[in-house]
Amino acid sequence: MVRANGAVSLRELARVVQTSEVTVRRDVRALEAEGLLDRRHGGAVLPGGFTRESGFPQKSHLATAEKTAIADLAANLVEEGEAIVVGAGTTTQELARRLARVPGLTVVTNSLLVAQALAHANRVEVVMTGGTLRGSNYALVGSGAEQSLHGLRVSRAFLSGSGLTAERGLSTSNMLSASVDRALVQAASEVVVLADHTKLGTDTMFQTVPTDLITRLVTDEPPAHDDRAATELQALADQGVQIAVAGGPGGSSAGVGGPGGDSVPARQQRRDVPLPGPRRQVPGAGGGLRSATMLGEQSPGAERARVADLRRR
Repeated sequence: MVRANGAVSLRELARVVQTSEVTVRRDVRALEAEGLLDRRHGGAVLPGGFTRESGFPQKSHLATAEKTAIADLAANLVEEGEAIVVGAGTTTQELARRLARVPGLTVVTNSLLVAQALAHANRVEVVMTGGTLRGSNYALVGSGAEQSLHGLRVSRAFLSGSGLTAERGLSTSNMLSASVDRALVQAASEVVVLADHTKLGTDTMFQTVPTDLITRLVTDEPPAHDDRAATELQALADQGVQIAVAGGPGGSSAGVGGPGGDSVPARQQRRDVPLPGPRRQVPGAGGGLRSATMLGEQSPGAERARVADLRRR
C-alpha cells in the first residue's frame, strides 16, 4: 500500500487488514527496521527523510477524514466580504470547497486546485499569482509567484505543510514551495495553519512559518495513544499558538465564534485548547475571532488542566 500510494495512515492500514492499530504499528516498526519504509506520525511513507515529498495523488489518500473535519472548522473563521490568501495543499483544497458558500469573499492563491474548487462560486473572486507550475502539487512557485504578492495585504493566510513542530513551526520539503508560502505569510495579518495530527512533531527541510508567526492551528483529535502529538500541541500552546481541535468526542467539530462573535451551530461546535493569553496584537485582526482563550478568561492553571485533558483523551 505504501508503494502504491506513497503514504498511508495507520488507521487506514488497520481498517484494510482488519486488525488493531497497535498491531499495525508493531509491523510498521519492523518494516522500517528493514529499510522498506519510514514511519511518520500516524502513518508510514516511502523512505526519503527530510527531503522527500509525496505527490498530490499520495497526499490525497492520507488522513482524508481528518482533513475534512479540519476544513469544516477552518471555514468558520472566514467572514463575508473578507480577503484571504490560501496556500497549496490537499487540506487547503478541502477548505476551498467550503469557502464557495461565503458571499463577497476574495481568495488569493497560488494553487490550481484551490482555484478549481472555487471556479464556479459566483460570489467569490479568485485572484491567482503568477509563477511556474510545479506539477507534483499543482502550485505556482518561483519569483513570478513571489513578486505578484508584493504589496498585497489581506486579513488571514490559510496554509498547510509537510510538518509542524513547536521548535521550528511549519515546514515543507521543497525550497520553492517554502519561499512562496513565506510570501503568503507576509501578506496576511494573521496566519492559520491547517495540519492533521500526523504532521505534528514532524520536521522537514525548509521552514515556512516560524512558530511565533502562527496565530492559530486547526487540527484534529490525536489518537489516545499518540503522546507525541499531544506533547507537541502542549508545546505549541505554551508558545502562544491558539489551537482549535476538530472532530472531538462524540464526532463534534471544534469551531470558533462566527462573525461578530456569534456561536457556531451545535453540529460545528469546537473545543479550544486554552492558551496562556495572547502573545501579541495582530494589526487588522477581524472581529470574528473572539474567544475565551483570546480574551484571557481562563487562568493559567485551568488552561494547563484542559490541555492535559486533551492529552488523556
